[in-house]
Amino acid sequence: MSAVEFDHIAIAARCMADAPAVLVGALGGAPTGEGGPSGAYTWGQWVFAGGGRLEILEPLGDDGFLHRFLAARGPGIHHVTFRVPHLDEACERAVAHGFRIVGHDDSDPGWAEAFLHPKEALGIVVQLVQSRATPDTPRPPFRAPAGPPDPPPPVTVLGVRLRARSAERADTLWARVLSGHRAAAGGVRLVYRWPGSPMRLAVDVEADADEGPTAVEFASARPSSLPQTPHPLLGTSFRRVTA
Repeated sequence: MSAVEFDHIAIAARCMADAPAVLVGALGGAPTGEGGPSGAYTWGQWVFAGGGRLEILEPLGDDGFLHRFLAARGPGIHHVTFRVPHLDEACERAVAHGFRIVGHDDSDPGWAEAFLHPKEALGIVVQLVQSRATPDTPRPPFRAPAGPPDPPPPVTVLGVRLRARSAERADTLWARVLSGHRAAAGGVRLVYRWPGSPMRLAVDVEADADEGPTAVEFASARPSSLPQTPHPLLGTSFRRVTA
């Protein structure tokens, strides 16, 4: 890998089995076969038209970061993940721009990761990962909870929408640290893209607003049955973008 890539959006839920009704039944996604237990949580991923991916995190055990997140905020968007060519270089770049690195772990020979804390990273956890897996170290397939039969055609997951208090704050994280290409999209809405990545970030600049994610955005030729408000079990708004 020679450039930063926006890899997926992760949603925290109390029970992964609550997800297929939305991700499959409403949005037409398909499980990727990736996932499984990982310490304090279980994860699984679904893929959509164009390659966008959504991940569901379900807590394991009696304690851990995901239990604390759900207790404090309820279900909802937990983090965004970026693949980087060199984790140490990405961490150094983040520190140089005033971010703290938490959860740095390079003990797995096939996977190294670190995180930016949401208090600094515009209200959302940012995961930085460097994949060092080889064909000799494949992960076992994961059987995701079953979805409804006869799902509709898949939508295109465009990415995540967030709020930031200023364009400068958004630029520092998404462009300077994570090498996103920014384009103004009208008014105070900014869009960041990564070459080769199927998804993008859309940022609404609101000086007095709480920073953080507001919705997963998708495009589809068919109408959506999902409400504009957060889903009661996934805590996430899924919004169809028509233009």
